[in-house]
Order: sequence, then structure tokens, then C-alpha cells
Amino acid sequence: MATTPSQMHEPSIDTDKLSYEIFSILESKFLFGYDDRKLWIPKQISPANDDHKAPEVVPAVIGDVAASNFKNQRGKVCILSIDGGGLRNIIAGKALAYLEDALRNVSGDSDARIADFFDVAAGTGVGGIFTAMLFGTKDDNRPIFSADDTWRMMTEHGKNIYGKGKSEGKLLNRIFNGNGNGKVSSTAAMEKVVKSAFISDGKCLTLRNTLKPILIPCYDLSSSAPFLFSRADAIESDSFDFRLWEVCRATSAEPGLFEPVEMRSVDGATRCVAVDGGLVMTNPTAAAITHVLHNKQEFPFVRGVEDILVLSVGSGVVQENFEFEEVRKWKAKDWARPMARISSDGSADLVDHSVAMAFGSGHSSNYVRIQANGSSLSRCRANVDFDPSPKNLRMLSEIGDEMLKQKNVESSLFEGKRIGEQSNFEKLDWFARELVSEHQKRSCRIAPTVAFKQANQKPT
Repeated sequence: MATTPSQMHEPSIDTDKLSYEIFSILESKFLFGYDDRKLWIPKQISPANDDHKAPEVVPAVIGDVAASNFKNQRGKVCILSIDGGGLRNIIAGKALAYLEDALRNVSGDSDARIADFFDVAAGTGVGGIFTAMLFGTKDDNRPIFSADDTWRMMTEHGKNIYGKGKSEGKLLNRIFNGNGNGKVSSTAAMEKVVKSAFISDGKCLTLRNTLKPILIPCYDLSSSAPFLFSRADAIESDSFDFRLWEVCRATSAEPGLFEPVEMRSVDGATRCVAVDGGLVMTNPTAAAITHVLHNKQEFPFVRGVEDILVLSVGSGVVQENFEFEEVRKWKAKDWARPMARISSDGSADLVDHSVAMAFGSGHSSNYVRIQANGSSLSRCRANVDFDPSPKNLRMLSEIGDEMLKQKNVESSLFEGKRIGEQSNFEKLDWFARELVSEHQKRSCRIAPTVAFKQANQKPT
């Protein structure tokens, strides 16, 4: 039977399916920068009948320049992580202050803040307090504190926070301070400091009153499990929204130094009996990365660590050298303080190593760790974290300045540990340029790198 002209040009269902797949891929490639070559191989179309084979489809190939441009459309999510460490966080505060100054110099904005350039922040202990200070806001526009305010707060209020109180909790006090005669810090003094920071004009700030997503851990005694305070969860439900001053109290509630804090969400539905976040997460970098990788609502185009830019700020490692003959004579009670130190500093270092390995060959361009090495802290006493004497506070401030000039010990893929090529202040200068560059590129991209949940939306 002869074929009519109309039958010759009539589109088939198979042709429509193929065209739809090709244009869907092209559209995704143009808008969102997908560069997975598997996406460029259309699925085979089933033949209409067994007598005809499906046509062989040749994958489309895109030029290197175009591929690079599409890849740049994704951008990078910028993460800040701050370790715990008590008064040692003065050292971390010094690094944050230097970074903020560098951001102002690079951007040309004299009022630039750290919160302007980071998309996510995580902090433990006093590092959690610093996180809330840098990202908390009263007007939903600008942060309450500058980075310079972080370390200054600890030097100005450290004596009151860590130097008052009754001689309670002697057993746990020995764990952290190595003796049973020291005073336990004043819970009331800590609460006064954090309340003055996050309660203003009768308004009590909550997790929703932060400019960007933040993560702050504690350990919940009521459930015997870690608990992670999260802005993303708080916006979803009042049952996960907590007062910022209580969050700060919870993550810094060192056992034996402060009383645990019993807290409830703003609607009273969620209860938590919290102690120190450092018990479970001294270094919260891994938690922050995991949050970004799996939070597709706020970070829809992140495919892996190659789409993340991370700055992890440590609080320094206290180097203590013990001789074998000395250690082998220790009794159970003699191990208490060294065990606490090993658990805290060791877990932070292990997270740093694991994260560096996860980034692989890209760790030098996507992951930066700022840390004071053991040699600079060698002159510190074992209880440096909680010694509020003027001499110790002054020494920690000096070590913070020295740390910026040091070269870090870094983890390298298949190479173990090595001394880095750049000093800490050089790495911070480089990181500031990367942050500003990423921030500027976002105005030219078609698709948003982040899509933050709005704090003023009605919670579910």
C-alpha cells in the first residue's frame, strides 16, 4: 500500500519521547550546570514491533569551555565550623577577627561581616556561643556582633564565668582541672553573659533569629543521645525552636563546671536536659558538611564535597608529654584528666583528618583548617581551658596572635601528616578572596546556589 505525504510527516510517539528527553537534558544543562556525561546518553526507545530495531543514538558531546561555564553555574556552599575549647576559644576568636578584617579589605566593604559570606555555621561549646554571636540578629538584616567581639567577650568575662561558684562536683572537677580544691564556675555568671547577648528590649532571640543556618550540639541526658540545635528545624516547627541564650548555655555546660540546663522548645513540646556539646562533637565540621549534603531544600544543587568550601577553626592542642615509667604507675584516678584531654583533642583531630581525606585531592582548594599547634601551647598549664587568671587570659591572646604566623600540621591523601606550605594568616587571606569571589559570582548565575528557608514563614 502506498504511503501518503501526510503519513510520511506524521510524528511518532517514539520521536516525541526522544525529543523530550534531549531537550530536557539540554535545559537542565543550561540552567543548572549538570556535567554528568551519563545524563547525555538518552534512554533506548523500545521498537514499535519486533521487526524493526531501535535507531542507535550517539551521545552528544559538549565543548570544554562550555562545560567549565556550566560547572561554574553551580557555585559552592560556604561552611564555617568552630571547635569547642573553653577559654582556649580566645585563639579561635583571633582567627575569626583576622578573617573578618581580610573580608573587609578584599571586598572593599568596611562594614562586611562573616555572616555575609558564609552559608552555614556550626560551633561547639564556646565555639557555639561564637557562632550564635556572629549569626544572631535583632533586625533580620545585620548580625549583632562582629568577629572581634568573640575573643574580647571571653577575655572580659572569663574571670566571672570560670572563676566563681561553690566547691561542688569535686569528682568531675578533678577530671578537668586535675585537683579537688578548685572552684566550680558560676552557672549564674554564664547565664548572665549569654542573656545580655541574646535578650534585648524584652525580646528573647531564638534559633529563628539567625541570618543563616546554624548547628550547635549538646548531649541530652534525658534521651542519652546527642542533640543538634538547628535553624532549619526551628523554622519548620516551634517544637525545635529554642531560645538562643539557652542553646549557648547548653552547648557550653561543662560537667563539673556548670550545672546541666533543663530547657524546652518555645512551644514547650520538646524537652532537653543538656550538657556540654564537646562530649560528643568537639569538632562539628563533619556535622555541618552532612547537613549541607542532605539538605536539598536549602542547598538543591550540591552533589558532593566538590561543591562545598569549608573553613574549620580549631582552638589549639595542648601538648603534654608523659614518660612511660611515669604513666605505668598511674592508678585509675590519675587517668581522669588525661583521658578527658585525649578524648576532646583526639576526636577533633580525627574529624579533621577524616574530612581532609573525604575531600581527597581537592582538600587544598575546598577545605582549610586553622589550628594552633602543640608547640605554641606547650607553656600552658593542663587546666588552661578553665583558668581565668589575668596571666592565662593574656597568654591565650598572645598565642592567638602567634598562631596566625604558624604553619599548620595538615593531613594529606596517602601522605600522612605534613607541615603546610602556607601560614595560617596566608590561608585566611586566600580563603577571604575565595569567599568574596563566590559571593560576587552569585549575582551572575541563573540558578541560586542556596535557597534558605525564611524565618518569617508560618511554621508547620
